[in-house]
Amino acid sequence: MFAEVFKKLGFGCMRLPMNGEDVDYTEFNKMIDAFISNGFNYFDTAHGYLQGKSETALRDCLVNRYPRDKFIFTNKLTHVYFNTAEEVRPFFESQLKICGVDYFDFYLMHAQSKELFAHFKRCRAYEQALQFKKEGRIKHFGISFHDTADVLEQILEEYPQIEVVQIQLNYIDYDDPAVQSKKCLEVCNKYNKPVIVMEPVKGGNLVNLSEGAKKHFEELGKASAASYAIRFAAGCKGVFMVLSGMSDLSQMNDNILYMKDFKPLGEREMQAVKNVCAALKNLNMISCTACRYCIEGCPSKISIPDLFACLNTKNIYHDWNADLYYHDVHTKRGGKASSCIKCGKCEKVCPQHLPIRKLLEDVAKEFDK
Repeated sequence: MFAEVFKKLGFGCMRLPMNGEDVDYTEFNKMIDAFISNGFNYFDTAHGYLQGKSETALRDCLVNRYPRDKFIFTNKLTHVYFNTAEEVRPFFESQLKICGVDYFDFYLMHAQSKELFAHFKRCRAYEQALQFKKEGRIKHFGISFHDTADVLEQILEEYPQIEVVQIQLNYIDYDDPAVQSKKCLEVCNKYNKPVIVMEPVKGGNLVNLSEGAKKHFEELGKASAASYAIRFAAGCKGVFMVLSGMSDLSQMNDNILYMKDFKPLGEREMQAVKNVCAALKNLNMISCTACRYCIEGCPSKISIPDLFACLNTKNIYHDWNADLYYHDVHTKRGGKASSCIKCGKCEKVCPQHLPIRKLLEDVAKEFDK
């Protein structure tokens, strides 16, 4: 379907190497160089990633250092940056300028759900994106998606021009009734839409496994936990790209090791995945992926994903460091879990459909004693 040539690993640029509040350009340059020198070329970002620093870092470290035909650049149209039809084009033009490119290879309608799809329709965003394609400003038009399979089918029925769909897919969410990864994948296959996978390691939750879970992978050999998660996603029918949010060179090198010459999981490896799923589901972890969409509108400035990570760490490892990070790091910069005023803004934008207000009560019971 695409004229471009891809390896199946994409560089997701939502979690880049950081030096304080800024992207660590030295490390990012090394990662990009390793990625491209090993035959990979797909980069994914959005304007809101790292408060806009993802786009500028890609401009400075990728666009200004490599010929345009050496990389595939994907960006997105996000709902918080336009309220009317008239605001769509100026925002799109500003993205091209910020990123230092004349066109995007892929341009996605970001985080589509039933509610956000209605907003995009009111603003004729799909029609305008298709016009950008006619103008040669984007090569391929698609969506990223966070909702149920029936909503995805509705969107694909209304806009058959969609060329590609980005969905959340990993082995723990595959049969999850809330995320519906498998069902969404089946809808994409039904409509012959190539699939881009986001959150293959579920925001790191499938990397930092409990002792009871990771032993199933350790019995297979020395491969990383991330390798099984990413290869699971890459082996699913219809998947042409798996995004990995790599934040240092060691993660990059690990991903390259098993994705340069990709092989799907074998029978023993699939059984290990099933065993890990069973072990993880017994832990009752908060399934936050740390996308951080919830933070921007929080009136109490609560660093919600970080507080959830503290509770997960405490529950899994019973580690005193969780208390240290909660009290001396994350709530020093923002509100405590008990600061929640129950406004519900976070829950409206959560791709995982988490009951965040109730979960913050659980966090407060543990840490705000």
